[in-house]
Amino acid sequence: MTNDNKFTAQDLTDINSANFCQAYQQFVKAGDFIALTRQFEHGFAQTGRDNQLSFIVKQAKVSLLDTGILLVEPENSAMLGKPSKSIVISSGIHGNETAPIEIVQQLISDILAEKVQVKHRTLLIMGNPVAMNIAKRFQTENLNRLFSGKHQNITPCYEKFRAERIEGYVSDFFNADKSTDVTNYHYDLHTAIRNSKHEKFAIYPYQGDKPWNKEQLSFMAACGVNTILFGHGPTGTFSYFSSAQFKAHAFTVELGKVRPFGENNMANFQAMTDKLTALVSDKDLALQEFDNKNFNLFTALGDITKVSDNFELFIDDAASNFTDYPVDTLLSTDTNQEYRTTQKGESIVFPNANVGNGQRAVLMVVPTTLT
Repeated sequence: MTNDNKFTAQDLTDINSANFCQAYQQFVKAGDFIALTRQFEHGFAQTGRDNQLSFIVKQAKVSLLDTGILLVEPENSAMLGKPSKSIVISSGIHGNETAPIEIVQQLISDILAEKVQVKHRTLLIMGNPVAMNIAKRFQTENLNRLFSGKHQNITPCYEKFRAERIEGYVSDFFNADKSTDVTNYHYDLHTAIRNSKHEKFAIYPYQGDKPWNKEQLSFMAACGVNTILFGHGPTGTFSYFSSAQFKAHAFTVELGKVRPFGENNMANFQAMTDKLTALVSDKDLALQEFDNKNFNLFTALGDITKVSDNFELFIDDAASNFTDYPVDTLLSTDTNQEYRTTQKGESIVFPNANVGNGQRAVLMVVPTTLT
């Protein structure tokens, strides 16, 4: 990798094949997908979308498609039945969000140790290995703003390359089985920069004219996530890409606060791990019927956008996500404009003044219910 953060195709070929083969065999034996992904952060010339490395585990074909991209396909047998779900479980789109990466690692470890029999096609992703290795959200560009083709509008960098590759793999995955009785799912797991009044929450991508799926909300609650923010428009996020392009049931799931590798209390994510395991192995999910009183539901009012270098944000650095402010509270100023709250219960999510001009600095939300 060059020192100026510019990514080129040459980075894919500067890898010792003997080292890769040894690391791959170690992964097959021990199941440490984090180690393999971090060691070959830019990919490996031996594999690609047309040249997979595969092996069989408990009546399922496991294929390494690329660094951080693992496909598990169950046999279509009389005992297992025909898979009726195509499931994407992604993590590490921001490299310093380690708990989701460790959740995906646990799923992979259990599959390779034959503790879990996968009965539905599953694509497991660790999204930004370069950022994982430098313990940052991203190297050059925010990867979770580059999907749905938005990567086409930026200068060459690792995240541009990675967004293109990931879109390709996910498209191939969902397009591989277009039968009408197959349902698509995508759970993109994250942790947040700052604390939250509701520790775990999920963003349900904008659905257009489609209704919000209450069974999926019940699934989120069973995963330990009962705070839901309903999206208000198209975005460049990974979950919106799957939802809009492939009609997947999809969520961006925030599971707490960012912590370094090894410092996560994984017991805090056991419900999520258990339900994702049950989903891919076709176990009973034991979902409760949706009831508004069991949820904290929010709808988006819109964004506070940083327009110029004159932007000022009047939100304390220690303020938690979902902090609400009285009506007529001044939250920001910019060139010839200001933002004041206008509704009771108006709250902040993802406040960040250190964004580029033209980017969202705060998402504003208010409580809501579903009928």
